[in-house]
Amino acid sequence: MKKAAIAAIAALGLTVALDAAAQAKPEDLVKQRKAAFTLTAKYFGPIGAMVQGKAPYDAAIVTRNAGFLETLSKMPWDGFQASTADVKETRAKPEIYKEGDKFKASADKMQAEIVKLAAAAKSGDQNAVKAAFGAVGQSCKACHDAYRRD
Repeated sequence: MKKAAIAAIAALGLTVALDAAAQAKPEDLVKQRKAAFTLTAKYFGPIGAMVQGKAPYDAAIVTRNAGFLETLSKMPWDGFQASTADVKETRAKPEIYKEGDKFKASADKMQAEIVKLAAAAKSGDQNAVKAAFGAVGQSCKACHDAYRRD
């Protein structure tokens, strides 16, 4: 009985959360996704500087930032709702809304590559971090090329 009640409360909470996201103002959804991408760049940049030899390698920072990226990589996507297609202050191309499955596949690819980066960071293997960093960068670039205006 207790488990059923907890499951019902959890389902209700998820429904309310999804309803709230669906009813959010388009401009707020764009702000949300931009904020997630801004933070992603903030935590991705130092790792890039380290793997390129522009900054001393600090395994603790790489591990911390990769962990943050793992969480951040999940955040912007619910902000790409059809209601945001007409918001002017965005670099999102209309193809995002026309090619939803391909866009989602790009997002999923980036998330999977970031999971690998976080695992490489935890391993302490700088070469693995460098390779994983490159794969994340490639997945970001592919999505930007297809779905972001310059």
